[in-house]
This record gives sequence, C-alpha cells and structure tokens, in this order.
Amino acid sequence: MTYLAPRQGLFAIILLVSFCLQTLLLVISTDQQLSKSRALKGEQMVAQLIDEARLSLENKDRVSLSVIANRYTSEQDVTRILIKDNNDDILVPVGNAPMQQGDTIRQIATKGDAVIGSVALTLKDISKGEIIAMQWPFVIGMLLLHLLLWLIYGYLARPTKEQINAISRDISELHREQFRQLDQRGSERDYDRSSYEDDRRAADVEVTQSTVDNTATADASAAVRTLNIHGAVNSYIRGQQGATSVDADTQTDTEHDSDINADISAGIKDDVDATSKAESAHHTENKPSETSHNQSIGKAAHGSAGLSATRTFDSVRVQIVFHDEFNMLERLAPAQRLPYLALCTQLLNQATTELLKQPLLLGVSVINEPSFDDKGASVLLKADNSHAKVALAGVMLGKLYLMLNKIIHDKHIELSRFALPAKAGVSDDAQSEAMMHLLHGIGKKEQMLILLPNAGLKQISNHVQVQSIMRPTTVYERECAIFEGGNDAMIQRLADVRNAVLMVDNQEASYS
Repeated sequence: MTYLAPRQGLFAIILLVSFCLQTLLLVISTDQQLSKSRALKGEQMVAQLIDEARLSLENKDRVSLSVIANRYTSEQDVTRILIKDNNDDILVPVGNAPMQQGDTIRQIATKGDAVIGSVALTLKDISKGEIIAMQWPFVIGMLLLHLLLWLIYGYLARPTKEQINAISRDISELHREQFRQLDQRGSERDYDRSSYEDDRRAADVEVTQSTVDNTATADASAAVRTLNIHGAVNSYIRGQQGATSVDADTQTDTEHDSDINADISAGIKDDVDATSKAESAHHTENKPSETSHNQSIGKAAHGSAGLSATRTFDSVRVQIVFHDEFNMLERLAPAQRLPYLALCTQLLNQATTELLKQPLLLGVSVINEPSFDDKGASVLLKADNSHAKVALAGVMLGKLYLMLNKIIHDKHIELSRFALPAKAGVSDDAQSEAMMHLLHGIGKKEQMLILLPNAGLKQISNHVQVQSIMRPTTVYERECAIFEGGNDAMIQRLADVRNAVLMVDNQEASYS
C-alpha cells in the first residue's frame, strides 16, 4: 500500500503562498522600473514640446499649438497635454484622458526672463494586469516550478517500509500499555470495592453492637431471656438430629422441654444481673470517649469557621502597599527613599484625621500610628460602640488615600521625580494576613480589595458598589470583592476631605 507524504496539503499551501509573494514582488519591481523610465521620458517630451511651441505660445497661436500637441499625444504613454498662457488661461487641451489617472509633469515655458506660459503632460498609469501580461513567461515558469516542487516532495517524503513498520510497532506497544493500565485500574477498583464492603460491614456491626449496648435494662432482660430460649431450642434441635423414629423424637422432646424449662427458670436471674453489670460498665467506659469525640467535633467546626461569612468583628485593618513591579523602591538611594516615605506617612495620617471628623463615622477611632516603609503601611480602626460604621470607615480611608496618592504620583511624574502608584486592601483584623497575600497576588494598580464578613458588607452596601473576582482559585479569592464605585454623596464627601487634606499639606509646606 502506498502512503502519501506527511502534511502534503500544508506544503502545497506554503508553495502557493510563495508563488503569490514572488508574483507580487515581480509586479512591484516592474512597476517601479516603468515609473522611473516613463517619468524620465515625460520630462524629455515636455522640454522638447516647449522648444517647438515657444514661438506659437508667445503669439498665442492655438492652431499651431494644437498641431504640435497632437503629435505628442500619439505616443502610447501620453494621455493628455494642457498648454496655458502666462495668465494661466488654457490655450490648447489635447487628449481624451480626463477619466484616466496618471502622473502629470508640469513645466513653465520662458523666453529669456519672461514667462510666456506653461505645459502639463499626463502619463498613463500601467495596470497590474498589463504588467503580468508583459511578464507571462516568468509567471508561468514560476507556477510550473512550484508544481514540480510539490510533486517531488510528495514522492521523496513518503514513508518507507522501515518507517511504517516502526510506526506499527509503536502503535501496538501503545495499545498494549493502555490495556495494561485499564486492567490495573479495574483490579484496583475491585480491590477498593471489596475493601469498602468490608469496612461497611464492620461499621454496621459496630453500630448494631452500640445499639444493643444502649438498650434499657428491662428490654435487655427480655432480650436475654429470648436469646437463652432460642439457644436452648437450637441445642435441642442439634441434639435430635441423630434420631430416626417419631416416637423417640417425641419422648426426647418432652424430656428436653422439661430440662429447658428448669434451665431457663434457674438461669434467667443470673443472666439479667450479669447483663445489668455489663451495661453499667459499658456506659462508664463510653463516657470519656464520647466527651473527647464531641470536643474534636467542636475543634473541627471552629477551624472551618475561620472564614465564615457570619464571623463577628469590631476592628478593620486598612493595608496600603506600593505597586512596585520592578522593585524600584529598594534600588532608590536612602536620601530619596526616606523623604518619600515620610511624605506618604504624613499624607496617610492627615487623611485619617480629617476623615474621622465626618459625622457619618462617629464612634470610629484609630488604634495604631501608621507609618510607611518598603512594605507599605497599615491602619487599624476600631468601633467604640455597636453603632459605629467601622467597615465603611475602612473602605472610605482606603479610597481616600488612593485618590490622594494618584494626585501626588501624577505631580511627581510631571516634575520628573520618583513616585509609585498604590493599591489598598480592607479586611477585618483576623484576615489581615490573607489580605496581604491577596494584594501581592491579584491586586492591581489603583485598586482596592475588600475581605469582610456579611455584617461589614451590609454596612457598606448602601454607599459603595463591589464586584466579585473572576475565576477565583482559592477560598479567599472567592470571598474577596473589588471596589467598583460609590454613590454621589460618598464621592463628594471624599472629594471634600481630599481637598481639606491637600490644603493642610500646602499650609504646612508654606509654614516650613
């Protein structure tokens, strides 16, 4: 069996693209050559026409000028000749090419120092089809050459018998490996199923045993009595399996029934006492294990509720970091870095002071004294009472500083000084470390992330709009939100506070 060359269709497409590119380059180069030659020829014709028509042009002899111009329009490349006098009035328009496009060559006719007129000659453009028609031997030759290359590739690149056999061996080995993996997976699945059945049976036995152990004393005595009777009956039946006659069976049944009744009446009391003692001991032993089990369940529930949406909080931490993609702050000289960090610290403290003066944020106070370093700054806000909107204060502080930092950043860049954009994160104090990871992981420039429980989100819901993170990969990313915008009242309030902070900074700068 004959096989085709690999990717023969793709090779044909490559050859077709090569043929088209070569044809295009041929047309472009030929067009450039013809344009240069026609331009040179047109300039010579205009100069010759002016020499012949100078006397007629001076006398404004239209008949002579028309005869002279008609001789030049007989040229194949010339489409139109326009002769004008010194007042730019048309004397002779010759040619039928107002509708044709082409290159126009203009030259002024002079006699001594005086201008007696001008001549404009239009040369016809050569179309691409005419160029291809002129170069048809080259085009057909290139087409045949590319077709020959495709045929040669299809013949030489066909796989040999050795290659076909090697491919067949590889495919067979691959199939065997797949079947081997499937068999191994099937045996593992059967083993897992049998193990699961054994574990389930063991669990059922344990559940049954615990159920029996937890039965009341009265029910236990009745159960013991029933079990003893059944055991005696079973032993009686096993003892009578060797009998062959009905009479002997009847007699033996009577004797055993009397023995059974005697044994039952004598052993019921002992069995009940023993069962009661065993149950009391069993309950005593199970109490510590049940207590430890409940404690372990409580610990697991407490650990899983670390990011619960219903968690309580009374403090909010606002973390601000620089968006420093190229670690420029570390490479900055201390003489420039320390004043810049001091400016950012002063700006943050002043923003916090001015913002907490708002009546809307009554009852919110600052716990720490924030200061900027290479890693950023952190502000801890606390609610002094249950009505204080500490979550809203954190969001407003983060947005306020981003607004101020953008103004400072743009001004520094305008003055060719060092400055960095910032990003902020607002979270309750328990999730501050997680928020720091989110800021370094998914935080963008001039963006604010929010990680608050439902109570905090409810505080800010009437003032700001947030959006969820697209395609989250962790639990924290799923719970985190991005600040999208605020209502008009909050934005206006932040603008007023921003202006107040900038005015205070300007006054301090002027005093200093």
